[in-house]
Amino acid sequence: MYDEPTDFSKAPPPSDAYRIVEVPDPFRELQARRGVAGTFVGTDPGDSPWIPFGPNAAIRHLAFDVRNNIFSNILWIKKPGVIGTHYHRGQIVMLCLEGSARYLEYDWVATPGGFIQEVPGEAHTLVTDHPEGTKLFGWMQGAIDFYDDEAKFAFTADVWWFMNHYETYCRENGIEINEQLYI
Repeated sequence: MYDEPTDFSKAPPPSDAYRIVEVPDPFRELQARRGVAGTFVGTDPGDSPWIPFGPNAAIRHLAFDVRNNIFSNILWIKKPGVIGTHYHRGQIVMLCLEGSARYLEYDWVATPGGFIQEVPGEAHTLVTDHPEGTKLFGWMQGAIDFYDDEAKFAFTADVWWFMNHYETYCRENGIEINEQLYI
């Protein structure tokens, strides 16, 4: 049984141990047998290179989860420009890391530290007006349908599309596939 916290003003217990503390886990053996290990993707381009996404953008892939159609990446729009109109079929959360970004459909502008949440059933046109563009960290679930300037369907990007984007680029450029990206 777990104790529910009742005093939310409490901080975590102080520690200066700098050692691994073995936490009791009644499911340790089951976790070892059936669980999935966490992953780490470093900043080295071999861990995940910047891959072109149109003439003014690139994507650095961070995670692919085929069981839940979840994918994570950093989108880099290199200078002022438009990614284009897209329709969400799942939830998206993004954090602005650098520069600024906005949607034409709204009156806010995300700057570093700005949090964006998108829900299924919304269409947006992503732009950056910042002279140095923007970098956005995204954790995305479900498909994203892209449309051209005339609202004609262009393509669908889901976990499989993003995996193909990554693996094709790696194969074409002699880069080893990083298994840490697959969760």
